Amino acid sequence: MEVPIGFAAKCWSFISFLPFFFSLFILGFLKGLIVCPIAVTIIAVGNSAVVIGLWPAHFLWTYYCVSKSKRVGWILKILVLVSLPLPLILWPVMAMVGSILGGVGYGFFAPLIATFEAVGADVTYKCYHCFIDGCFSTVEGSCTVVRDFTDFCFHSYFSYMDELSKDVNEDEKPIDIELWRLPGCFLVSSVAILVDVPLITAVALWKSPYMLFRGWKRLLEDLIGREGPFLETVCVPFAGLAILLWPLAVLGAVLAAFFSSFFLGLYAGVVVHQEDSLRMGLAYTVAVISLFDEYANDLLDLTEGSCFPRPQYRQKTKPSSGLEKKRSLDSQEGSRSRSSKLVSEGSRTLKQAIQRYTPVQVWDWLFKSCEVNGKILLREGLIGAKDIQDCMVKGDCKKLGVELPAWCILQCLLTSAKSDSSGLIISEEMELTRSNLPRDKVLEWFIGPLFTMKEQIKGLRLQEDEESCLRKLVLACNNDMPEDWDDTGFPSTDKVRRAQLQAVIRRLQGIVGSMSRLPTFRRRFRNLVKVLYVEAIQTGIPAKHANTTSRIHLFVRGGRRDRQEDMV
Repeated sequence: MEVPIGFAAKCWSFISFLPFFFSLFILGFLKGLIVCPIAVTIIAVGNSAVVIGLWPAHFLWTYYCVSKSKRVGWILKILVLVSLPLPLILWPVMAMVGSILGGVGYGFFAPLIATFEAVGADVTYKCYHCFIDGCFSTVEGSCTVVRDFTDFCFHSYFSYMDELSKDVNEDEKPIDIELWRLPGCFLVSSVAILVDVPLITAVALWKSPYMLFRGWKRLLEDLIGREGPFLETVCVPFAGLAILLWPLAVLGAVLAAFFSSFFLGLYAGVVVHQEDSLRMGLAYTVAVISLFDEYANDLLDLTEGSCFPRPQYRQKTKPSSGLEKKRSLDSQEGSRSRSSKLVSEGSRTLKQAIQRYTPVQVWDWLFKSCEVNGKILLREGLIGAKDIQDCMVKGDCKKLGVELPAWCILQCLLTSAKSDSSGLIISEEMELTRSNLPRDKVLEWFIGPLFTMKEQIKGLRLQEDEESCLRKLVLACNNDMPEDWDDTGFPSTDKVRRAQLQAVIRRLQGIVGSMSRLPTFRRRFRNLVKVLYVEAIQTGIPAKHANTTSRIHLFVRGGRRDRQEDMV
């Protein structure tokens, strides 16, 4: 959509836009009123049934794993066991209330958003889609929410607890609390609350008028000129409501600052315990005010820095490596250049400056890569029918759920290390860099370390035979010790080089293991297993036992709307 230029054009655009906006808003509002009760019923009833049904198992298994864990010291373990009943009892209530509120928000706003999306430039039969879009898809999405919540409660939770109760290395020190440090922690936390709560609240109140008027000014300018959020049709209703509800947003920001100041003050006790120093805890009490003030300045585009002092509250600070410093400087320079470009052009739509990929695109690449490479590895014998049977019947999915995605990501890292790209080449048309990462904190936690690993592989300068052997060792060998590769035919005999590569593989498998606990991963992984099972049948690799085959066929027939669910 072209932005109008000139006062008359902007006024006419604004006046002609209002009837169009209100008609779409009323239609979306009515659709939301109809679909919302259905979505709330599905999400609330489904999630509540899952929580209540699994609550006894969650209660007992949590106590068992915490009491068995060797990662936690005895003093901290006793405190945790004593305090566990309260959150465990509140968990069903919180889950039910959250399901109802989430169902109301999703059931109402999803049809409303879909109504505005139906008039986009790429949509044909706009009138038809304005009435239909967002109705059935919201109901299906509600079922998917219940399914993902069930996966989290039934699989992800027990996976986390099993990891907590695993044995630790002999040199790993358990997390514990020193009793003799607690009086100092309580003393400094009390002082910090008395100091930080009023000062942080005062800083928030001092900056709230500027936040109020600057926000109104920006939103009104965008409304008249059809820029920023008003340029995107789907964002128009929320941008319009933002003008009316902006004072409530400012009030909410002040209240959030007030409540968060208590936790910021209490953290001073943690600093005292970690640093074993009352002085460092008091230094944090002063420094956190400066940190909050600087964060507020960055958020409001004010002058960088803070007028409050910021003493050092850590005795042992980790020095940044040259690569990290370079990345930090590049990020700052890129942020400044992008900000100046946006201001100079009068556009406040970040999407126009940087085309970020969505989480769905990243997931699509990963599972498409697993599907293509899984079929190749199945024909080569590196993945067998037994691996598929164990995953479908016994639930042992380490090779398909961890090692296969790790193999695909390793292939991406090897390709990216050979190129001159600063990011990750995940396909011929798609290059993932730090500037176009999806706006998803969970994916950032997983993708961020891959950039460092790519640089590590690039520094090793692997030969072709080493890369070929490395791809096989990801699937066919343990990678705990350098000696594990003695009889594998790995070209290099350098134990340091082997240990570095094994560390990369272990870290990759750890990242994938954490990703596998996400409900979205599990839902899409089931589709991947079904595809590989069909491929195994077509290549002449049948199941060994009749009862196993029948159970696998039931597994494959389950979930006939998997492709649609993947896009939710």
